[in-house]
Amino acid sequence: MSETISSVAVMAKRRITQETFDAVVRENIEEFDMEGNEALVEAIEQFESQCVDLSNIVKEVPKVSLEENTQDQTHEVLQALESLKSAVASSSASVPEDLRVFTEQCSLDFARRYLAAQNDAYPTILTCCQRAGEEKEALSVALVALSALTDGQPDLLDVEGREFLIRALTAHQSDPALTCQCIRIIRHFCLKHENNRQAFVKAGALALLTGSVTRHTEHPEVVREACLTLRVMTFDDDVRVPFGQAHEHAKMIVLEQNGLKVITEAAKAHPENTAVLSELCATLSRLAVRNEFCQDIVELGGLKFMIKLLADSLDCQELVKQVLNALKAIAGNDDVKDAIVNTGGAELIVIAMNRHMANAQVCEQGCAALCMLALRKPTNCTVIMESGGALATLQAMKNHPADVNVQRQSCMLLRNLVAHTRDFTQPILEMGAEALISQALAAHRDCGDVGQAALRDLGCHVELRELWTGKKGSLSH
Repeated sequence: MSETISSVAVMAKRRITQETFDAVVRENIEEFDMEGNEALVEAIEQFESQCVDLSNIVKEVPKVSLEENTQDQTHEVLQALESLKSAVASSSASVPEDLRVFTEQCSLDFARRYLAAQNDAYPTILTCCQRAGEEKEALSVALVALSALTDGQPDLLDVEGREFLIRALTAHQSDPALTCQCIRIIRHFCLKHENNRQAFVKAGALALLTGSVTRHTEHPEVVREACLTLRVMTFDDDVRVPFGQAHEHAKMIVLEQNGLKVITEAAKAHPENTAVLSELCATLSRLAVRNEFCQDIVELGGLKFMIKLLADSLDCQELVKQVLNALKAIAGNDDVKDAIVNTGGAELIVIAMNRHMANAQVCEQGCAALCMLALRKPTNCTVIMESGGALATLQAMKNHPADVNVQRQSCMLLRNLVAHTRDFTQPILEMGAEALISQALAAHRDCGDVGQAALRDLGCHVELRELWTGKKGSLSH
């Protein structure tokens, strides 16, 4: 059985080239007399039945080339790329229009971007960017094309490209549109690529990003893009690298670039823009990596801003989720826990959970935030209980039985509520906690430790499984 699963896992990772896929489509048309769409569907079904990953394949019948005296068939994205290469080689005036056509193709899906990259699109587009020089319109068109091509393809970056982007961002920092375009490309290169992140940080990207937020505070798109890219710099999402610099980058943003003040000040400029405010909260949550940073956020007015934002935007689901996440992050500081509760944060979190009970992510973040507030804080536990926090948590468990994150966070919160305040044990049990925790244990292996701890602290019977008894053998020779 295990060998079968292993072989299926290996098969699921199989890939083919675009040429192989196109050859099968042509064979279906020529050898089996199928129509184009029928041949395409047949090829897709054939490869999928063999567990071939087609995510990087353009699934369309190749078009006949538009060039004169040729009947060659190729995909439109490659036709656009070839036209662009010819225009670049001859320094034709059609380069901007060719770039726009290429951008449209790359914007359709990842498979087209991947196919273009396999055919040397990156050096061609980079050449267009470099040749644009100080011509802002030409540079803008080229940067848009580069952004479209690099979305999801961080491995394309080379030293020349990185140096160009740093130069361009430095040279055009007074232009909000070009600044935004450069930052977006840097983000594409840094997402899921630790080496690129570190290289950009060493090249001075953090100062340029925070500087862009400050310089263009009134431009929401620049603020949002720069904060999102700063947040990406704190990610640990590259599976190819065992240890990243996420924590170090977060500290650098705060200590060297005054990032907390930059972000909290930017929030004041966009009181009605939920997209920008959501991103600012998400970025703050990534920067709250040290006890003193959490306190700094409060002192800079960040907590006051978040509480007001939550109260004013309870109907905005995405914004609520990000505010809850930020509150959870800064509640890592014990003094900040009290500050959140003293400003009515616990009650607002419960209201937000009840308002968006159908959304698993809001429930998860709400439980996680309350869990942090309750940790080692009996007084806060009382406020949470009186606000209906335990009842909202158990309702979240009922509503989202298949979501392991909701179940785990709920179990942890219930345990924290009774760990130092035994008076809450009976009320929580009367709400049906034991059955719901037991269901979570049965459904999710990842709930094992927290679920058993919650049952134990609630005074319920817990079946502990002995992993090793020390019998059957000895450690000594």
